Amino acid sequence: MTTSIFGSAVLRSEDPRFLRGAGRYVENLPIEGALRAVFVRSMMAHARLGALDVAAVASMPGVAGVFTAEDLDLQPMAPGGVLSEAFARPLLARDRARFVGEAIAVVVAETPAHAEDAAELLLPEYEPLAAVTDPEQALDPESALLFPEHGSNLANEFEEGQDEGDPLEGAEVVVRARFVNQRVAPAPLEVNAAAVVPEDGGLTIWASTQVPFDIRSEVAEAVGLDQEKVRAIAPDVGGGFGAKIAPYPEQMLLAAIAMRLGRAVRWVESRSESMLALTHGRGQVQYVEMGARRDGTIVGLRADVIADLGAYPGHGIFLPPLTHQMASGVYRIPRISFRGRSVVTNTTPIAPYRGAGRPEAAALIERAVDLLAAELDIDPSEIRRRNLIEPDAFPHTTATGAVYDSGNYEAALDAALERSGYAELREEQRARRERGDVRQLGIGLSTYVEVTGFTSHEFGSVEAHPDGTFTVRSGISPHGQGHETSLAQIASGTLDVPFACVRVVHSDTGEVEKGDGTYGSRSLQLGGSAVLKATEALLEKAHRLATHLLGVPEADALEGGRFGTAERSLTWGELAEAAQDPERLPHGMEPGLRAASEFRQRESTYPFGAHVSVVEVDTETGEARPIRHIAVDDCGRILNPMLVRGQVHGGLGQGIGQAMYESFTYDELGTPLNGTFATYGFPSAAELPSFETSHTETPTPNNPLGVKGIGESATIGSTPAVQNAVVDAVSHLGVRHIDLPLSPERVWSAIRAARGTGDGSGRPSA
Repeated sequence: MTTSIFGSAVLRSEDPRFLRGAGRYVENLPIEGALRAVFVRSMMAHARLGALDVAAVASMPGVAGVFTAEDLDLQPMAPGGVLSEAFARPLLARDRARFVGEAIAVVVAETPAHAEDAAELLLPEYEPLAAVTDPEQALDPESALLFPEHGSNLANEFEEGQDEGDPLEGAEVVVRARFVNQRVAPAPLEVNAAAVVPEDGGLTIWASTQVPFDIRSEVAEAVGLDQEKVRAIAPDVGGGFGAKIAPYPEQMLLAAIAMRLGRAVRWVESRSESMLALTHGRGQVQYVEMGARRDGTIVGLRADVIADLGAYPGHGIFLPPLTHQMASGVYRIPRISFRGRSVVTNTTPIAPYRGAGRPEAAALIERAVDLLAAELDIDPSEIRRRNLIEPDAFPHTTATGAVYDSGNYEAALDAALERSGYAELREEQRARRERGDVRQLGIGLSTYVEVTGFTSHEFGSVEAHPDGTFTVRSGISPHGQGHETSLAQIASGTLDVPFACVRVVHSDTGEVEKGDGTYGSRSLQLGGSAVLKATEALLEKAHRLATHLLGVPEADALEGGRFGTAERSLTWGELAEAAQDPERLPHGMEPGLRAASEFRQRESTYPFGAHVSVVEVDTETGEARPIRHIAVDDCGRILNPMLVRGQVHGGLGQGIGQAMYESFTYDELGTPLNGTFATYGFPSAAELPSFETSHTETPTPNNPLGVKGIGESATIGSTPAVQNAVVDAVSHLGVRHIDLPLSPERVWSAIRAARGTGDGSGRPSA
């Protein structure tokens, strides 16, 4: 493998079409005569559904059909994991609605206006039921049950580490706290959308998704077709962040309706609809106990995590186990006891959101370490240094069973402290406190590790063409990461051909043999490694063919992408043309100059890093403002620094957004309180500081590229750093902890409670 492909900041080949407005999204696909679907959604969080009179609506001008659960009679979606079938999700609510935004019926009409007008007149009959929106309250035996046949709202429970004895044994000091990792809305730039065209006894579905092959499988099963009869395509996708991993009921419903009507059907959510129907993220309540010796050495951790799954347990069921897996963080913690309980509530279902279980773990351990530092009066940087896993300890198996592949955590911490000017910041903080400034300085640290790639596999292939161009096919499915650029870099660098000669095909089950899609920061380490292996196999095939055609003992690879000797050589194009003629091929070689690979990564990779957040807090109003953010992230070898920087910047925006502004909330009836962009707290560029980013590089042995994931790292590292910084800014006033998001009201209330001047409302939960 050539090393020249690494470290080149190649401009994104995807960008020109986006800058010219030539991107193809579900909404602007040219599908002639497509009907428009609009869903009728529940306005109540929990209710029995009565009669639904569709006759009058069905006869309205432009309406092609009105469909309920009874009309379509499709099988429900199975719950995640191995949960009880009682939790299966009907594609359309049949007898009971379980969250505001759940689809009850669908109207299909000639135009969006016709469909929207008709849907507004379709009014279900509701018999209200008591709702439960708080995950801790959901465990109360007296709470309303979402699934009475199951007998409780507890969907799943597991305990790990209890057999190892008391994790706090031998501790000279113990800190205890309750942390809330709040529910957030992913809100990608492009809302959920799909379009289905029935044709030739099958169908083609375009979907804004991260997993086109899963869409093909789920749709085929839902409508009773063989997978070969379903083609799934993800065109340009305007963001996913994990919320577009799981197939949605609407996609299956569109397919069934299109086949029934024999016409194409398109559906695109409104923004307010998407805030209710697209899955949410996070949503954990964490009870934490950490024990240590007086010198700051951690002896053990006990955690009890209650996870909100929303109304239907899907992919969200896998998040608490990931939080458990990463609960040790970057530290040597001999014993960890972990209890995870997942519950259903009358809210939008929870699913993976950028980081997916790992941000929750990082927030848990990093807040606990800061509480311990405060309790022992040890600087937060020093207590981390005393407990970091040493560089020579890898591979390292944690108390939760995670096998960390490689790491140098102290190097990342040192780099972040040096770049931030940590000592000078502490001195400025001391001076402000002595002066009694209204605006106090807070410095927050986060040293994190996460898991990416997982033990999975991915497909890649490379084909040479007679015109000297190449086609790379990959099973990964991008939604903004720049995969077309990175995969073309690998192919061009390994084959020694111009970057512009490589075309990348992805996200189309009709063009790519197989694939798992994009999630879990897996794409370069799995998809890229598959393409690397395919290009290496193609090189071997080209050598063999050139040797045969030229009649030489061994055709060398020459500079400029030629094969042969100094006297006689063949280009890639000439080899590809010759490969089309079976008569010119050596014995046993199949026609065509193509190679494929399915790379399997047998062990996960563990990116890591250190973040320093610097904030100012107005102690009179509670306003907290990030003024600097220093991120040092390690994703193994870096292929394209520009793509890595883009992922870090995006991750920082979302991580800081959760820390400071974002929280999706409900009232006691289950009604969303901030389900629009007018009321949901997003940061704009004006609220975010300029990011100061750098990297260490610690290659992994788990894939041939030596790379780890970077798509989620900055989100994981930034949130606890900002939270620690805000608490640090007011810790001298007696504040011990403030839950997310760090709104002015929360910070102000915490200050008043610590000073004893408040009534206890908003009191910190630790």
